[in-house]
Amino acid sequence: AIQVIKMYVWERPFEAVVQRLRRDEIRALRGSAFIRSGLFALRIMPKLSIFASLVAYVYAGNALTAVKSSLLSLLMKELLPREGSVTISGTVSYCSQKPWVFEGTVRENIVFIEPFDENRYNEVVRVCALQRDLMLWPNSDQTVVGERGVSLSGGQKARVNLARAIYRLADIYLLDDPLSAVDAHLREVRHISRYSSSYDSDVDVTEETIETDQLLEETTQEGPANSKVGENQNDGTIGFRVYKDFFKSVNNGLFVVLVGLLLLAWQASSTGTDYYLLIWVNWEEKFSGTPTATWTTDDHILLYSGLIALTLLLSVNSFAFFEMCLRASLNLHTSLYRGISRATMYFFNTNSSGRVINRFSKDIGLIDAGLPVVMIDSLYFFLELAGIIVIVSLANYWLLVPTAIMAALFYALRYVFLETARNVKRVEAITRSPIFAHTNATVEGLTTVRAFGAQRQMLSQFDAHQDLNSSASFLFGAIARGFAFWLDLICALYIAAVVFSFPVLGTEIVSGNVGLAITQVLNLIGMCNWGLRQTAELENQMTSVERVLEYSRLDEEKDTTKPAMEISQNWPQEGSVEFRSVTLRYAPHAEPVLKGLSFEIKAKKRIGIVGRTGAGKSSIIQALFRLAPIDVERGTILIDGLDTGAVPLRRLRAAISIIPQDPVIFSGTLRSNLDPFEGPGQPDDGRLWAALEQVNLKDVVANCAGGLDAKIVEGGANFSVGQRQLICLARAILRDSRILILDEATASVDPETDNLIQSTIRDHFRECTILTIAHRLHTIMDSDRVLVMDAGRLVEFDSPANLLRQS
Repeated sequence: AIQVIKMYVWERPFEAVVQRLRRDEIRALRGSAFIRSGLFALRIMPKLSIFASLVAYVYAGNALTAVKSSLLSLLMKELLPREGSVTISGTVSYCSQKPWVFEGTVRENIVFIEPFDENRYNEVVRVCALQRDLMLWPNSDQTVVGERGVSLSGGQKARVNLARAIYRLADIYLLDDPLSAVDAHLREVRHISRYSSSYDSDVDVTEETIETDQLLEETTQEGPANSKVGENQNDGTIGFRVYKDFFKSVNNGLFVVLVGLLLLAWQASSTGTDYYLLIWVNWEEKFSGTPTATWTTDDHILLYSGLIALTLLLSVNSFAFFEMCLRASLNLHTSLYRGISRATMYFFNTNSSGRVINRFSKDIGLIDAGLPVVMIDSLYFFLELAGIIVIVSLANYWLLVPTAIMAALFYALRYVFLETARNVKRVEAITRSPIFAHTNATVEGLTTVRAFGAQRQMLSQFDAHQDLNSSASFLFGAIARGFAFWLDLICALYIAAVVFSFPVLGTEIVSGNVGLAITQVLNLIGMCNWGLRQTAELENQMTSVERVLEYSRLDEEKDTTKPAMEISQNWPQEGSVEFRSVTLRYAPHAEPVLKGLSFEIKAKKRIGIVGRTGAGKSSIIQALFRLAPIDVERGTILIDGLDTGAVPLRRLRAAISIIPQDPVIFSGTLRSNLDPFEGPGQPDDGRLWAALEQVNLKDVVANCAGGLDAKIVEGGANFSVGQRQLICLARAILRDSRILILDEATASVDPETDNLIQSTIRDHFRECTILTIAHRLHTIMDSDRVLVMDAGRLVEFDSPANLLRQS
């Protein structure tokens, strides 16, 4: 869907939607953060308890259906009949209308769960016309197709999908219009009305009823595959720059400084309170009740009360700190989305959606909830540790020696722990991405998986991904337990050193000093165990910030590839298109998929683009929209005589409309799918209804609950494939561009919908330049000229009549 978003220049409205949803999420998180902040503020409770006890002691002494596909779903028992029963005897093989290709090699996609039989495999490859593709792909049938078959063209995915169904030895083959996306000379049969003579019987389905069942005699992407890029795993410590960037993401330096000062003031007040307690106890021991005392017990209670009140007041630092972290998280999420939405298509072609989802779910989740707690724990630990060292040193300065030794041991132990734990945590994060990717692929092809009975195999693959991730998680837990053991041992030795230091060193023993020193180091054993683990966990969780920052700084699409030029407001007026020696690569070092391509299209002409699968047809679209880089030193694309490399990217894409091969429908309302922009200057309801009427969807939408505001489920599943394509046509009508591209737009629809789309295009876009990539020859027979592609080069460019005569 990201490619459609880029082509329609919808990044900003989608970003606005994401930010609105994110603000709602942050609003909910603030409630839990408030509670957590309150719990941190309760750190002063022990002091209040001591104060109350001492005073008491002193004074006391989150429809529409595709009917034909539903029939197959009934046969496969994906749907349950309202009445009657469905019985199937024998094994079933299924080929879906929308090709399902999972992340793996071409061979793995064809063989799937069946045992490999070389003779049968070679025969299937031959009958599905994949031999030439195997020769063109860099690693033949071991080429990795990428997630959703991103490195394959639509026709290649359709034939791999069909090959999987044919390869399986089954009793029943259920084929849901499998050849709709295949070019004409590779297809011996097409939609049912065109190849029904190949079958023994025909079932005509209207609405949800099978009307007749009788004998027919009675009723007469392309280019080289992209290799999957491994997910980046950083090494070494989390750099200071990551922490700096986290606090910079608050976007308010004064607020960050204020929070820091509040933390320091709170610790100073807390340590001062403890130290004053030492003074008070020693005073009670020496001067209480003597006539020479200049202070009274009431004076000490008043001063101690003031220190307690100040510490309690400064506990507001935890509320400020959590608010600061939520602001940082909100801004990091925004920068992550912007980085993703502005990334080049090469990034999406070489990285699975699991990696992106991993960062938006797990990593952002940790930054939202886990990181603030761990970070404030770590800050409190270091501040309180400093306070304890100061107090113990004041009680007995000789204790600085074991304190220094303990600090050195802690540092060494923490260093060893972090060196291991940090990398294990990174491995855990990276092994989590394949879980998301595998789950997405399984859900998308769930019907095929069930038809093949491959649930157990898919579950085994999921378990393998999960086991790898769980082993990393378990290893991290085991390392943390070992770390805790050695911390406890060091703390116990330090406590022993403090306790025996007073009698061994022979210093004057003052009960207040001894009591305060022992209580402080007893607190230290629990605090060090918890605190050092939290500081280590802080560094581990900062890897999530590091990963989010990595994706927020992806290489962006260049706004212009040549010096910008002045462009008129109504550009393009005519819609002429010219390619001059255009060479295009999908990756910097990949083989070119367009090789010195040159042709000229006059304004308002209808051009058909044909060629075998992988010939470079869709690459022409990639070049027009600047979705892939062209060789700017030698190649040029002109629209109305203007070099598109000098046109800002958003302006260029807004000037071109496209109806893609696979209709992309987003969750939300029908209105937002037709035009997600809001505010003045956007289409009113009258224009939206007029566009729907032109594509024969007005009555369908009017019967939906909500009309234009009818809810659309994920992927537009409550509309048929044909209806989804008509929605895409309505989008193009609303954009009213001078250049329209049809990327095999009718490949997956029935002939009736095909005819409707063709007639609408002829009526509404008669003043536009139209480029049609087609598999069905009849869709381009009324074109002014036909451009024939082969292996990235122009072979012929002439009128349909002349081409037919030459052939």
